[in-house]
Amino acid sequence: MSLNSTAFSHPPFLLLIGIPGLEKEQFWIAFPFCIMYAIAVLGNIALLLIIMAEPSLHEPMYLFLAMLAFTDLVLSTSTLPKMLGIFWLGYGEIGFLCCLAQLFLIHTFSSVESGVLMAMALDRYIAICHPLRHSSILSVPVVVALESLVLVRGVLLVSPLCFLLHRMPFCQHHVISHSYCEHMAVVKLVCGDTRVNVIYGLFVAFIVIGSDMILISVSYTMILRVVMRLSSAEARLKAFSTCASHVCVILAFYVPALFTFLTHRFGQSIPPPVHIMVANLYLLVPPVLNPIVYGVRTKKLWDRVVLLFQQKGN
Repeated sequence: MSLNSTAFSHPPFLLLIGIPGLEKEQFWIAFPFCIMYAIAVLGNIALLLIIMAEPSLHEPMYLFLAMLAFTDLVLSTSTLPKMLGIFWLGYGEIGFLCCLAQLFLIHTFSSVESGVLMAMALDRYIAICHPLRHSSILSVPVVVALESLVLVRGVLLVSPLCFLLHRMPFCQHHVISHSYCEHMAVVKLVCGDTRVNVIYGLFVAFIVIGSDMILISVSYTMILRVVMRLSSAEARLKAFSTCASHVCVILAFYVPALFTFLTHRFGQSIPPPVHIMVANLYLLVPPVLNPIVYGVRTKKLWDRVVLLFQQKGN
């Protein structure tokens, strides 16, 4: 039988099934997901508006936080509305090009989020280890350049994943056992040789997550060395406190990211419902947590929020 009879390059649509094994339960799972999505959207929009409106917040830490909020809005909005349509309405059909667009947004902005977290670790390192030179090293133009580089890196690294998939022959089986168009989930539908896709996907993951995690680890190792040399326990506590919110955000992003990445390639024994639930939460929990963690733990930002409410009350 010829290849043309069993596969074709561009299927008109693919079918997302949601959470495999929880097709009946996902109707109810959608309710907390919807609440979390609403919190994520409102929280990150509020962060962006506050940082944009307040000139005193136009500092490296808050500019990075604004980029993080924008990234979280893109990540959650590119997946959650479609996911809720699957869970509530059973509407899992997605056009092939729309699927590639969703894949591009998810992986590009996951890369951007990782890069912004790395840049924020660098900001904390300079603020604690070289406080007198912080404003001169991380000026606003430098911050904007770093954010632009992180975005360009994501676009350049992820674009080939989409181009490779676009030219691959797909089998008649168009069902994706996932809630969104994740790269490896779509690759499993390809009829041809997918070694290039898999190898390049691993390369991108190691370049992005590997390099960013190494730089984050080095930054915090240097921070720990400096903080432990401080003679005052109060000064040490203050230094640790400035980093605590960032560490929470890092853990919320990288722990589920590494779990989903490793499960796709080495975790055949992990039940599919567990894998897909963690993959869903990976794109939802950080956007929910980031504005809450930074809003509560960052005094300057929290003071600005309180001031806004006081002005409205008067």
